[in-house]
Amino acid sequence: MSQDSIQVDNLYEEGEQWVQNLGEKTVHAKRMKGKFRLIKWLGTLVWLPFFIGPYVSWNGRQAILFDIEKRQYHLFDITIFPQDLWMLTMVLLFLAILLAAMTTVLGRVFCGYFCFQTVWTDMFTKVEEYFEGAPTKRRKLEVAPWDLTKIRIKISKHVVWLAIAFLSGVTWMLYFGVSWFDYFDGSASGTTLTITAVISLGAYTFAGHMREQTCLWVCPYARIQGAMVDKQTIMPTYDYYRGEDRAKLKKGQYVEGQGDCIDCHQCVAVCPTGVDIRRGQEYGCITCGLCIDACDSVMDKVGKPKGLIRYASLDELEFSKNFVALYKRPRVIVYSAILLMALSTLSYGLFNIAPMDLKVLHDRQPLFVQLSDGSIRNKYELKIMNKTDQPMLVDVNFKSAIGNLKSKKEIKSVTIPSGNVKSIYVYLTAFESDVADDNDVVFTVSSDDVTLKYQSSFFTPKSMR
Repeated sequence: MSQDSIQVDNLYEEGEQWVQNLGEKTVHAKRMKGKFRLIKWLGTLVWLPFFIGPYVSWNGRQAILFDIEKRQYHLFDITIFPQDLWMLTMVLLFLAILLAAMTTVLGRVFCGYFCFQTVWTDMFTKVEEYFEGAPTKRRKLEVAPWDLTKIRIKISKHVVWLAIAFLSGVTWMLYFGVSWFDYFDGSASGTTLTITAVISLGAYTFAGHMREQTCLWVCPYARIQGAMVDKQTIMPTYDYYRGEDRAKLKKGQYVEGQGDCIDCHQCVAVCPTGVDIRRGQEYGCITCGLCIDACDSVMDKVGKPKGLIRYASLDELEFSKNFVALYKRPRVIVYSAILLMALSTLSYGLFNIAPMDLKVLHDRQPLFVQLSDGSIRNKYELKIMNKTDQPMLVDVNFKSAIGNLKSKKEIKSVTIPSGNVKSIYVYLTAFESDVADDNDVVFTVSSDDVTLKYQSSFFTPKSMR
């Protein structure tokens, strides 16, 4: 039996089967200053635009607005209609592959610094620390009998939690054209109030009460991350070979055969999910690096070099291999190629959105009608969509090699309302004798800003033989 197996068996014999908090108690993580704590706070700023965005104006309207009623989605100068929602597929593909690429290179760094659950939980626990004090005080308060002081502290904390949750829910709805006044003058719809309540309750429950349990049991990412990492992935790692055997130690003291880990449990105390990094990689680890700050601080105090816990790959730790350049890793190359494709397609689509869309539908029942004078008439439906925020005037023309092809009437200066599709019916007639092998008809719809063409066909009894 290997030495590792003996150690694991001894842990089970001692009854230490707990690997991470499974919900039986609340994790009160200690906050320590350090490089990764600072990065974590800076990561919180990624969500600052979320709260500011609804108040930014652009050309006289809200800069970012998802107008469900008018089916218009405004992103500064860009207006997207349902017909352009194929770009949403590219956005989702880009974000999904970006997440996979980040995980391959740096583990769950998104979870540790940028995930909304992580950020909101950090805010909620900061509020909790303000009202209830350090982790030791919070644990004592949990088991203390209910008195006026405890009731006051708990109510104050939960009021602030609910305020943050409500602000989150309202801010989300502001992006959909709802205003603050709608909530206070009674004009908010039942749907608006329901969605606001669901988002607010979700933030309050997940960030305030469930916390790390959301990451462990609700989020599927924790379960699938193992398929994304490899031996070159850099993650917070405990240097087992340097740290073991661990034992208590005072500064300047040296004990032969003792590792650098002094078993102070500070790495566990600061972990927001309650993981003991010394027991290896676990799906509860969100790679935030706070354990590195804690361990480096302790190493400084006992006069030992930093890096007992550090960002490292399995290859580096187990086999002393150097870092492999990203362009030499097949998985990163594949992810990068897909990212580039999605980003290129999305960029092309965003910067080449035509202000107008045109489709021509040839009437199928019947394909043609023979008139009393012997001529053949075809009917076309031109569906013209105005994808701007202003009414648009268009002219309709056609061109064909068919001789004497005529329209029932001239179509000029037709108004297409903003964000709407308008059908224009065109009737073309020609004698069958004038229709040769080339029976194509090209329709042209033009406005002041754009000209679109669409090719169709003119059908006769001869063309059906």
